[in-house]
Amino acid sequence: MNDPKTYPPGTPFSGTIRRTARDSTPAWPVGKQAKPGAPNVFIVLLDDVGFAQIGCFGADIGTPTFDRLAAGGLRYRDFHTTAICSPTRACLLTGRNHHSNGVGIIQEMATGYPGYNGMIPRENGFLSEMLLDAGYATFAIGKWHLTLASEYAAGASKARWPLARGFERFYGFLGGKSSQWAPALVHDNHYIDPPRTPEEGYHFNADMADRAIEYITDLRAVAPDKPFFLYYCPGAGHAPHHVEPDWIERYRGRFDKGWDRWREEVFARQLASGIVPPETRLPPRPPYVPEWDSLGADAKRLYARQMEVYAAFLEQTDHHIGRVVDFMARIGEFDNTLILAASDNGASSEGGVHGSFNELQFPNRVEATVAQNLAHLDSWGGVTSYPNYAWGWAWAGNTPLRRWKRFLHQGGMSDPLIVHWPKGIRAHGEVRGQYTHVVDVTPTVLEALGLEAPALLNGVQQRPLEGVSFAHSFDKASAPTRKKVQYYEMIGSRALWCDGWKAVVEQPQGVELTEEMLAAQRWELYHVDGDFSESEDLADKHPDKLAELVKLWWVEAEKYNVLPLDARMQARMGERKPGAAGTDTRRVYYPGAAPQLEYTAINLKNRSHSIVAEVEIPEAGAEGVLLAHGSWFAGYSLYVKDRRLHYVHNYLGLAEYKISSGETIPPGAHLLSFRFTRTGEYRGTGALFVDDRQVGEGEIPRTVPAVIETAGEGLCCGYDSGLPVTPDYKAPFRFTGRIARVVVEVETPAQTDNEARLRQALNDH
Repeated sequence: MNDPKTYPPGTPFSGTIRRTARDSTPAWPVGKQAKPGAPNVFIVLLDDVGFAQIGCFGADIGTPTFDRLAAGGLRYRDFHTTAICSPTRACLLTGRNHHSNGVGIIQEMATGYPGYNGMIPRENGFLSEMLLDAGYATFAIGKWHLTLASEYAAGASKARWPLARGFERFYGFLGGKSSQWAPALVHDNHYIDPPRTPEEGYHFNADMADRAIEYITDLRAVAPDKPFFLYYCPGAGHAPHHVEPDWIERYRGRFDKGWDRWREEVFARQLASGIVPPETRLPPRPPYVPEWDSLGADAKRLYARQMEVYAAFLEQTDHHIGRVVDFMARIGEFDNTLILAASDNGASSEGGVHGSFNELQFPNRVEATVAQNLAHLDSWGGVTSYPNYAWGWAWAGNTPLRRWKRFLHQGGMSDPLIVHWPKGIRAHGEVRGQYTHVVDVTPTVLEALGLEAPALLNGVQQRPLEGVSFAHSFDKASAPTRKKVQYYEMIGSRALWCDGWKAVVEQPQGVELTEEMLAAQRWELYHVDGDFSESEDLADKHPDKLAELVKLWWVEAEKYNVLPLDARMQARMGERKPGAAGTDTRRVYYPGAAPQLEYTAINLKNRSHSIVAEVEIPEAGAEGVLLAHGSWFAGYSLYVKDRRLHYVHNYLGLAEYKISSGETIPPGAHLLSFRFTRTGEYRGTGALFVDDRQVGEGEIPRTVPAVIETAGEGLCCGYDSGLPVTPDYKAPFRFTGRIARVVVEVETPAQTDNEARLRQALNDH
């Protein structure tokens, strides 16, 4: 039987039509088909994993999957990112620079300028859209973070969700980070509950691998030869560092030596393996990182445990990625799958000098202490923790590079990259030294597949790619980089690489820049071709070269929408985003809706307010949540239990203030209310009412000042999503009576704490 006749969609029908079907010839509009034997594409993008934190780049952390890929493929030691999350992901998926995409900063800090509005234009097509058009199946799993924060809500626009940008299936989370035990999961275009609870053994890394294998299995059942693009983005090693206890036990005592000695040992392995050039020097420890030997016994015990958990989290992540790789091998597709594995920026310092058991303390201006953290040491990494490590480990994790995430010295934006493709790359186990950037990934994939970037995509004329392919280096170690120049900008800090030289200036954050300030700033200059770790500032020795690079930076800034420079961190956080909820003082919620997140939920913080639930209680009684926002790391909940009305305010997991009714609620229709009266900064009194009768009251001496959510624990009506606000009930604790609606009203103006919101953003991404 002959194959059916086809023609490209949008072109004239290629069959024939007569008066009867017998005399006519059918034809089908069918899109492009991939070339026979076209390889699959599997991109793994880790989060906050430093240059030296996987085994094949010098670490003693167990990463057998990455090590296996490196042994059978290539390691690129001079690969660079934008130094932070959303911009890197925008560059990777489009082949255009982050400001050209409008993603010059994380989505939560978007502002109303073309380089920073967070709205990737249709003229900048995604790799997923290009490959879908070329006949590929396209899947995205894990972290997204390319949607405006004001559009995370289920009822918001889906224009910047994954399915709108060329992915046929999506399973993951939209924001910058997520609990591994209870993530705010999105399946395609809707929120879902995780398939199991932590008590039942759920972990997001395992779930990710399950979904990846499921998607490939589904595809092969109907299209045995169709290639796929799998974009796979774990939350690891971003905080929270969540992992099962048996993984942690593998590392007990392994980091007691401390970060100074660990860094020296890593550097020795890097030199021996050739992952850094032989002339590389190890810069001294900066003064803001404490010397390990100067620490007390308690601090050493705390910090060592933090790194044990991080290392365990990373190895467990590697294990589940290995399950996907092994599945590809079992079905015979491993050798013809182009795999690229990288990190989105350098290791993260957001844990601060001591690390943190509950990351929500940082944006709410509660600084973690050694003693406070030690009280939770045994549960570090578990479901009752939301932890991050001390920044000494981030510094060591970027060995031998300076600084860390968000900064434009090498430690912020130099990252590991592994490329593996047995059928397409003859070389294996080798190190490549070509200068590459994340914006070069899409051009490289296209060249490797024998495809060109389309001039027209989904009916939209496309802008030229701004990255350059490094596919020519796959089989030729001596091939020069095709890169001529690469600019960088991050929160006002600037850098530029050109022909082996790098100029950089770090901008203090939280100030309003002036022309006079810009003129007074001192740039540094490094010849990074011979000084991999930026150990010697040559600005005074080569002022003409520095002036040349600084001038070129301004040319690139004009070209790629970098201006205006903006270091006003608090103001950027406070700027209204399109689609964000208004500043109205009244909101009505109906039961069962998907959680409303921080940018769309009504803001009750430090404001007098009332919550009134219109309910009907059946004769047998009812129980459950009326309105809740947050989790046991911070939040509030109004609920019914044991026929009584209760309100709990959870202050950052440090204290729980509970008010309970002194009498039971009779059957019938009622107004169940809570009223908060502000009596001072972040404190007040609370009262419970059944209809017009007060049935309980109490002091709430400390309230959450700025940030309630950890990662997607949004405001819920009629249930409590994810982890519960209080251990007094088990989530979701759905209300078993009938809720007509819940009306929330505030009496005092919102007092936006932009400094706290800034802290949240830096902590989240």
